Amino acid sequence: MGGARNRADKALKRIGLLGGSFNPAHGGHRRISLFARQALGLDEIWWLVSPGNPLKPAAGMAPLAARLASAGRQARRAPIVPTQVERELGTRYTVDTLRKLAGRYPKHRFVWLMGSDNLVQFHRWKDWRAIARAMPIAVVVRPGYEGAARASLAGAWLGRYRRSAASLKHRAGWSAPALIHLRFDPDPRSATAIRRADPDWASRYSGKRQRDRLTHHPVASDIA
Repeated sequence: MGGARNRADKALKRIGLLGGSFNPAHGGHRRISLFARQALGLDEIWWLVSPGNPLKPAAGMAPLAARLASAGRQARRAPIVPTQVERELGTRYTVDTLRKLAGRYPKHRFVWLMGSDNLVQFHRWKDWRAIARAMPIAVVVRPGYEGAARASLAGAWLGRYRRSAASLKHRAGWSAPALIHLRFDPDPRSATAIRRADPDWASRYSGKRQRDRLTHHPVASDIA
């Protein structure tokens, strides 16, 4: 009985989910994803390229197709899967996306990845406690945000559920809520700096045909 359960457990794919605008994707996203994959023993990292972040202004946001294409370029030759699956699922909020992903991929285990700057305002996310109860959360500590993250409403609530990265090597470690802190050398690259230096970056991806690497569906070039 135990052997069969262990074999079934090993058959499950372990996926890290990194959501964001990726406006554009850059080497910092890639580097942090590869670090998290190794630290947590994951099979892949999925980049959930958001159709529109409710907490971010729409001004200055490049079309979804361009952002997805930039993510595809950064993910080349790596166990990283950029996807516009949120658009296909018809979800706008993370909690709804995670529920539908769990239903669509029952043979996968998921861990949510975020930076400590996001943990500071995590309590503003729709049904954030439901997100925390859905899967473990791994927070990459960023300089200047650690104190505020720990003192935040969500950080204080999640603090009682702290675990080590090694806990995900065991079946019980995937229960939630669970908070895992990952310490990572800071990466100075940012999408904001890239946009300032190259305001027309999205035009280089205009008109390029592409398929979503997760769903394998064609990506409409005119979707923002």
